[in-house]
Amino acid sequence: MALLAEKKAKGVKKQSAKAEHGTSVGVAFQRIRDLIVHGRLAPGTWIVEGDLCEHLNMSRTPVRGALYLLQREGYVNDCRNGSKSRMIVAPLTKEDAYELYPIIGRIEGLAGRRAAALPQSERDELATKLRPVNEKLDRIARENGNHGPDIFDLDHEFHSLLVAAGAGPRLSKLHRAIEPQTERYWRLYASSIIGELHVSVTEHEEIIAALVDGDADRLERALFDNWVNGCQRLAKVIDIFGERGGW
Repeated sequence: MALLAEKKAKGVKKQSAKAEHGTSVGVAFQRIRDLIVHGRLAPGTWIVEGDLCEHLNMSRTPVRGALYLLQREGYVNDCRNGSKSRMIVAPLTKEDAYELYPIIGRIEGLAGRRAAALPQSERDELATKLRPVNEKLDRIARENGNHGPDIFDLDHEFHSLLVAAGAGPRLSKLHRAIEPQTERYWRLYASSIIGELHVSVTEHEEIIAALVDGDADRLERALFDNWVNGCQRLAKVIDIFGERGGW
């Protein structure tokens, strides 16, 4: 009986260690991804595993596991030079943007269809929340000042309100997986597209109008168009300033 109890105790310890390791990898993934998304690990930067471990105050095992997951999701790339291999933060390229933006546009379009099916009172309430956010963006567009972070935060709030209202758990999970990758572009280039911000404001007005009318096709199309047109606006800026991290 004592031997059996000892084996059980060892089994519990092993399971606990596995759970802790899994938690550590998840924490490392989130923290490293935040560094990348917020530009603290700039596009094209060589990743020094030891420096990351020191910064995160974590061992190499969870950091290495996190880097593997980040590579799988496209945040870091494995660069080989002969027999040597090093990881770098994925550059921001037009090619990636042209793939990412339509994907998130489709996801939000599906959420929009569900939002359009909400009762009129709920759609009106959502529109009441969306309008002041878009009005703040409109003021920034008119002032034409240096409001890069504000533009991102407000646009993010606008779209998040719609997704929260319309997306189910699976759609929300897909959205959370893709959105941080588009956020990298927004955070870096937002201040450079202020000259065309008024166009995005107009597109948002169409989104609100379609929501209030409960027109699912129109709302889905308006959300998709906002992302695809935003990608075209972004591409112009990338042409001017270059693909960050791709030099």
